[in-house]
Amino acid sequence: MTPTVEFLTFAAVGALAQLVDGALGMAYGVASAAMLLGLGVPPVTATASVHQAEAFTCGASGLSHLVAGNVRWPLFWALAIPGVTGAVIGAAVVVHVPPEWMRLALTPYLLGMGVFLLLRGAAGRPPGPDVPRGTPVLGLGAGFADAVAGGGWSALTVTTLVARGSTPRLVIGTVHLAKCVVSVAASVSFLWLIGLQHGGAVLGLIAGGVLAAPVGAVCARRMPARVATMLAAIAVLGLGVNNVVKAFG
Repeated sequence: MTPTVEFLTFAAVGALAQLVDGALGMAYGVASAAMLLGLGVPPVTATASVHQAEAFTCGASGLSHLVAGNVRWPLFWALAIPGVTGAVIGAAVVVHVPPEWMRLALTPYLLGMGVFLLLRGAAGRPPGPDVPRGTPVLGLGAGFADAVAGGGWSALTVTTLVARGSTPRLVIGTVHLAKCVVSVAASVSFLWLIGLQHGGAVLGLIAGGVLAAPVGAVCARRMPARVATMLAAIAVLGLGVNNVVKAFG
């Protein structure tokens, strides 16, 4: 693959992943990491490349959500500070922990949470508090899982917070802005551990994701809460089923 083709390919991947991620609050890291792994990139390098790209794409997406009024600062701080701690710890151990282990560990949670969200979206329950109890612990675990597996921050944080009654668009916007800070911490850790590799893929992911970020923020603001909950449930179930297929394939 020539440098130009590599750049354009990952720009397209970054744009598509960011559109889904901006609207539903998840899937950018998972989709991008899967594409890198499919092209033969080593797991640790794929995880590092995704986080280096997300430091920029999540910044653009987070700012877009901030302008669109989708961010709540108390929730941001409750997620970002422990999330950074978890990401640094995860980056430090990722060399020694196969990502397949983390994927298998997350699978039962994703499947169960997907079913729960489907039931909640169908019931149309009233919104809960903006900062549910236990949010800092959630941020710590999600930051660690994301650094180890190349994705999982949004799948864990968005689904848990929405399932507990937080308004979907506020969760999605705040999670994206917090993810920017977490990704920067993970990127610095990975740069120190393994350096910068596959720069063309990283630049492509950044370019596509940054261009698509404003569109995803608008979709999140205009989408009804029940629809966003149902779509998030389908996305989470898809991730869980995909993990099952990979595990037994």
